[in-house]
Amino acid sequence: MLGKNGAFTRANFDRNDVSALTNYDALIVGAGFAGAVTARRLAEDGNKKVLVLERRDHVAGNAYDCLDAAGILIHQYGPHIFHTNDKRVFDYLSRFTRWRDYQHTVVASIPRDSAGHGRLQYPVPFNLDSMEAAFGPEEGKRLGDKLIAAYGAEKKVTILELRQNPDPEISAIADYVYEHVFVHYTMKQWGQRPEEIDPATTARVPVFLSRDPRYFQDAYQGMPLEGYTPMFERMLDHPNITVELGSDALKRLELDSGVIKLDGEAFNGPVVYTGQADELFAFQFSPLPYRTLDFRYETIDRDYFQSHGTVNYTVDEDFTRITEFKHLTGQKKPGVTTIMREYSKTYAGADHEIPYYAIINPDNNALYAKYKAEADKFPQLRLLGRLAEYKYYNMDAIAARALALADEMR
Repeated sequence: MLGKNGAFTRANFDRNDVSALTNYDALIVGAGFAGAVTARRLAEDGNKKVLVLERRDHVAGNAYDCLDAAGILIHQYGPHIFHTNDKRVFDYLSRFTRWRDYQHTVVASIPRDSAGHGRLQYPVPFNLDSMEAAFGPEEGKRLGDKLIAAYGAEKKVTILELRQNPDPEISAIADYVYEHVFVHYTMKQWGQRPEEIDPATTARVPVFLSRDPRYFQDAYQGMPLEGYTPMFERMLDHPNITVELGSDALKRLELDSGVIKLDGEAFNGPVVYTGQADELFAFQFSPLPYRTLDFRYETIDRDYFQSHGTVNYTVDEDFTRITEFKHLTGQKKPGVTTIMREYSKTYAGADHEIPYYAIINPDNNALYAKYKAEADKFPQLRLLGRLAEYKYYNMDAIAARALALADEMR
């Protein structure tokens, strides 16, 4: 619960005089989107006493934001941009935050020529404005008009479709987007050579026949006005919810012969687990592969460092992108800004590393299926979230799944 002055501290969520686990109807491991949404729904609409165990010393999972030493509001685990077409999710989260109207725009930054004389920027996804920036105003407009004539305005046309067009100029546009927007960026992001990149993924890369510069076209877009962390604090501030921060559930849980024990006592209520499925079962079938991210922050004495919140370096540089948080949050703080360079690398399971992205392929799916089969031996156990389900989810999608799971469990 929140303190009397509305401040949020670890002590507010520490367990206070809890005599026995029988005080709780449900156990949730993790206080990110999956865990927090499920906990609130069960506590409020299901009238269940819910215990939430969070390994970190804060709520909000990877969406956690905080002030850095310069007083800039940063996203500690990388930029999180909220967008959705799901009105139920938007309305539900809106109970816990007001929104800043923010329409995310991204530009690619590439060397202007092979000698490195200056840089060229254009919108991503590649659109009509990108076309004119890349090929010059007149030639870019001519090519854009040709694409609109062939496919229609405001359409997203994939590289595959463009390459299949018999017009050599149109297929050449696909080659340009592949080379300058997609392939090198993807190689850095996933640590793959071009021949290793799934052709089906390449085929889905779009060219947007529009001048709409937004990265997303969802109906609901924005940033929590006061930040993600206050939104989660409000969501978890309910008399039926106890949150224990700094609590490693895997040191307290025992799973054996269909029985789940917490602190040596059998727990008979539902258990929602949002962490790594392989870690839950002590990596008994070998660890699931992930990509992790290395974030390098820099505080600079100027109002702004770059023109957009996110600039992708799609051709050169070792990092994939630079994020400048003041663009995202709307924070007004003259004379200082914080940027973050993002490097992708293989997850090795070191203590300081975080598994961010599942590497989806048939072999890894088969490995995950073994862990899922183990989980299914415990009828009260639900796996929920990116790590537990070994899938990629946007924030709105996992919130929707959490609402649906809570509907089933109430």
